[in-house]
Amino acid sequence: MTALTERMKDGLDAPICITWELTYSCNLSCVHCLSSSGRRDPKELTTEEAFRVVDELRNMQVFYVNIGGGEPMIRRDFFDIVEYATSSGVGVKFSTNGTYIDAATAQRLAAMDYLDIQISLDGADAATNDAIRGEGSYDTAMTAMRHLKDAGFGEFKISVVITRHNIAQLDEFKAIADQFGAQLRITRLRPSGRAVDTWEQLHPTLDQQRTLHQWLLGHGENVLTGDSFFHLNALGESLPGLNLCGAGRVVCLIDPIGDVYACPFVIHDEFLAGNVRGNGGFAAVWRTSDCFTELRGPQSAGACASCGSWDACQGGCMAAKFFTGLPLDGPDPECVGGDGEYALASAGAIPRPNGDHSKPVAVQLRRRSNV
Repeated sequence: MTALTERMKDGLDAPICITWELTYSCNLSCVHCLSSSGRRDPKELTTEEAFRVVDELRNMQVFYVNIGGGEPMIRRDFFDIVEYATSSGVGVKFSTNGTYIDAATAQRLAAMDYLDIQISLDGADAATNDAIRGEGSYDTAMTAMRHLKDAGFGEFKISVVITRHNIAQLDEFKAIADQFGAQLRITRLRPSGRAVDTWEQLHPTLDQQRTLHQWLLGHGENVLTGDSFFHLNALGESLPGLNLCGAGRVVCLIDPIGDVYACPFVIHDEFLAGNVRGNGGFAAVWRTSDCFTELRGPQSAGACASCGSWDACQGGCMAAKFFTGLPLDGPDPECVGGDGEYALASAGAIPRPNGDHSKPVAVQLRRRSNV
């Protein structure tokens, strides 16, 4: 364990980066959406409140913010907030399904400084992608990528959540990224939001995880992961990254109504640290909340204490444990040593995430026969 990682375990004066969900509104209904997005929350931060959050981040010297949702470009003040942030010296990376990136918008985005874009894609073909993200979403994402390439945006990111249905397409995802002059970013599927109900059907098998580990060892220098696969380090050779759960230590989430959570994948009262509308704003939440103070304290290895791989994997992902009913000091549900699968057999009740913003399912009425 490096001295830097040990220092980060105690928490930093300001987060390295923040995930900021601008809205729960979304035109898609992805089956693994981490925030169960769909409908806008009427208590969303106003434009002026968003500007005040940016001011705080600038004063705290936060390097950049990950803007997401929902679909962040749905907000009418999206460009106002992004341009205010970048002009304040706070870099912006935003995730989008690409629906609102036409040729003109791509030109506008390409002209901006301190901006990065992630286009979400969960299948290297329409059938695989659209089963997760909805009919037509593959073509929409590919069209957005073409607009960005034609506009000369540069190396945008293609963001893929790895599932058991697309893991065999890793080489194809890389080829798509190369085709557009983009960079591939793959992340781990966590059982958060709507994925609480779909994780069991979607998460990679143990054999697939071993395949992923080997693929990342061969492509790690050119593929981003956001350090989300550090549980795979227990397989032997460590992947590039901090090998650290940064929740409440170096990262956190601001949701559309200003609630601050330890990470984007634990939207639950147990990990709610405060609200940016409170006294002292975001800075007070980051520096004084009881939730973050506890997370920055010494963590027990618990059931993993006797495992020789503890130093390599650090027990895995907190969110993955929490939303599968496992104790936080227990094994990761995808533990490559098999302990997670054993623990799941006797797991407790599965907590439900805060708020379901999904759109109501349309009910199609059958016309009654007159016969």
